[in-house]
Amino acid sequence: MRALTTLVLKHRIVVALTWLLVAVAGAVTAPTTVDRLSFDFALPGQAAYETNEQIIEQFGNGGLNDPLLLVVKGDGAAERAGAVADAARDAVPGTRTVAPGDDGADVLAVSGDEAVAVAYPPVVPGADPYLEAAPALEKIAQGASSDGVEVTLTGFSVLEEGGGGDRSILFEILLGGIGALVVLALVFGSLLAGLPLLVAAFSILGTFLALFGLTYVTDVSAVVEYLIALIGLGVAIDYSLLVVTRWREERAKGLDNDDAVRTAMATAGHSVLFSGVTVAVSLAALVLVPIPFLRSIGLGGLLIPLFSVAISLTLVPALLSAIGPRLNWPRRKPAVTRSRLWARITTGVLRHRWLTVVGSVAVLLALAAPALNLTLGTPQVSGVSSSTPASSALTSAVSAGLPDGVVRPTEVLVEDADAPAVLDRLQRVDGVAAATAPTSDGWTVDGQALLQVWTTADPSSDAGRATLDRVRDVADDTGARVGGTPAEDADFVTAVYGDVVWVVLGVAIVTFLLLARALRSLWLPIKALALNVLSLAAAYGVTVLIWQDGFGSELLFNQSASGVITIWVPIAAFAFLFGLSMDYEVFLLSRMREEYDRLMAPDAEEVIDARTATDRAVVEGIANTGRLVTSAALILFFAFIALSTVPTVEVKVLATALALGIAIDALIVRGLLAPALVGVLGRANWTMPRALRRVLFLPDEPH
Repeated sequence: MRALTTLVLKHRIVVALTWLLVAVAGAVTAPTTVDRLSFDFALPGQAAYETNEQIIEQFGNGGLNDPLLLVVKGDGAAERAGAVADAARDAVPGTRTVAPGDDGADVLAVSGDEAVAVAYPPVVPGADPYLEAAPALEKIAQGASSDGVEVTLTGFSVLEEGGGGDRSILFEILLGGIGALVVLALVFGSLLAGLPLLVAAFSILGTFLALFGLTYVTDVSAVVEYLIALIGLGVAIDYSLLVVTRWREERAKGLDNDDAVRTAMATAGHSVLFSGVTVAVSLAALVLVPIPFLRSIGLGGLLIPLFSVAISLTLVPALLSAIGPRLNWPRRKPAVTRSRLWARITTGVLRHRWLTVVGSVAVLLALAAPALNLTLGTPQVSGVSSSTPASSALTSAVSAGLPDGVVRPTEVLVEDADAPAVLDRLQRVDGVAAATAPTSDGWTVDGQALLQVWTTADPSSDAGRATLDRVRDVADDTGARVGGTPAEDADFVTAVYGDVVWVVLGVAIVTFLLLARALRSLWLPIKALALNVLSLAAAYGVTVLIWQDGFGSELLFNQSASGVITIWVPIAAFAFLFGLSMDYEVFLLSRMREEYDRLMAPDAEEVIDARTATDRAVVEGIANTGRLVTSAALILFFAFIALSTVPTVEVKVLATALALGIAIDALIVRGLLAPALVGVLGRANWTMPRALRRVLFLPDEPH
């Protein structure tokens, strides 16, 4: 690290200009990068996905795209729904429709004055598959709304976006940046507050430039742009904050500027390097999942810590060397980096270490308990409701008796000749509200017919999933193939979590080895992994409580409970939270290790036993990093709060899990439980078997 720092300081102008060029290139190419992002959720090899692909290829719609619904309210609703369906086919060629007058579709006539027409318009690639068809159908709805009749265009995809429409990622970055600036201003009280934000901007733009290249190698999910922007904002600030804080500490001790930079990089820079590698390793878990969508999130996510580390280890020391002291304006007094508050808190924790351990674990287990009932799936219809006209119309129809399965149907692909026999069996399946074989244009192509199966219960509910299993059993018996979003959801769960234990185990082993190498300890990495498990479980539990069970979703998000947790959220939250939590662990434990080595050095001013040295190391480690960890966590928390403002419910659920995970980890785990456990373990914290030292290429301890 010292060699790198010397090189950077020698060529600091070149370093600064290089990163400036990277940032400018990232800014120039960012719009193109965003346009190249993918909205594909492919599940290669999974039965439902392959069926859905065949449906789209043959019929031009349906499959993974839930239908649009035209809700008619007024006199003669059923007849008017039929007329609206005819108009939809005429206005948008290639549209498949089902109306109350079709055989087996009586359930679409909800009541005498309320009915629904189901429409599958042709789809186009991109975020909105009905981008081209929806305006024409909206015109039909408006034209048919007269003489006391109201026609509303709605559907699950319309509700799922929350009615927020397209919004630039800059909005979320601005929200997160404002929160970060407030925290940084309180931490530094000088122009230094702007340095971590500058580093974050360069890091995000550099990552977007690398992402631009990655899009030419593989498809990259559109979710990645939000994660890069907001997690990049938090991580880059975290790393630069650690380096700058240590630089201020060394300056306050009387070192000249460049010597303070070198010391900061040798200590805090070392922690940043190992923290970044740990985050990257945890994100590698997503790369190992056999789903292109999640792999792309992992690959895109890997770029975040790598760029943040690179900039923090090069641009930050270059800027500190060049203009660091001048950025201390208007602060006059030397910076005080040791927190007396955290020193008192940690002293109290160590005084009652066993009580703190038991109490903290009990709280974390209580928070984690709801995760035992975690259910994976797409949000239920009630979970995407809002105050928009589209949502109100659909909610009214469902409340009046429209089966939830109409909103997210199951499509069954059969040979045309076998359709009557298969339909008869499907109509008799327990839990099926109706099954129909529409005869209007578009339902039979090349000897293949599509059947609609509407479950009574929401497809994401326990009853809905049980009905889907029975439908698939019938399909297996008759040679039919089952598609639609409910079936693909079921296959998604299997594909993501079928071998997840091995993925998590692999990440845990690599992380253990990295931490053992960085901390020169056996038990500190084991403790860190155990605490991460507790922290993640607690975050999952509270997320389930809010989104699945509905405790606080209305209050916090003005949104009904989703009834489930989005399928990909737990694995994505694991990948990000595991690494981010380890960031704080490395910050704390590295400083504790540094203090312990200083106290136990052969030339130490005072000879003390290992137990006393451990307690002092814990107090000094937390006193010098507690405020830093709290500030860093608060910045990330604000970033995830900004992410939760994205209209899409799935992103809100992910943002909730990430924000809760960071808050729980910083306050309970790192602030209380971690120091208490280090105090309990005593000398064992700093020991490592000789065999493990040899594996990690570490020299034997001199004392």
